[in-house]
Amino acid sequence: MLEALITSKTRIKLLLKFFLNSNNTAYLRSLEPEFGESTNAIRQELNRFEAANLLVTVNKGNRKYYQANTKHPLFPEINSLLLKYVGLDQIIENVVNKLGNLEAVYLVGQLAGGKDSKIIDLWFVGDDIDREYLLKLVEKAESLLDRKVRYLIIKIKEIQEFLKTKSQDELLLLWKKG
Repeated sequence: MLEALITSKTRIKLLLKFFLNSNNTAYLRSLEPEFGESTNAIRQELNRFEAANLLVTVNKGNRKYYQANTKHPLFPEINSLLLKYVGLDQIIENVVNKLGNLEAVYLVGQLAGGKDSKIIDLWFVGDDIDREYLLKLVEKAESLLDRKVRYLIIKIKEIQEFLKTKSQDELLLLWKKG
């Protein structure tokens, strides 16, 4: 779907990298092996995003780090579009209100790091979550999204330990109660 609207594969990769999880940062040379593309193609797209004020930059030593500009008026819409592209909006809408005592849902793994993946890794945080219903929803979501959904159910008291082991660019809070 997104490929029909945006013909540049590099641009799509950058959107996923920076706008799916706004905590992600990167510098030009780090994106080359991740994307498997030339630095010149990546630089051109980064310059376009920066000129449009969609990315903010910070210089650290001789490296220029890029990050999504969350204050840009289009940031919420771009983020929402990307959530729909990877199918996370459907998972959250269908799961949140029907699972029991759910406190939060986190995206982890490659998608949280801004890399497109056929696997969606989710953490469901809560006590007394209906596991059978969750399994049915996951199977349904996998067939609709053409992506594998892996999930972990974590008790509320255990989440703090898990959060200490993940960096912010590997973890994205998708939904929180209240």
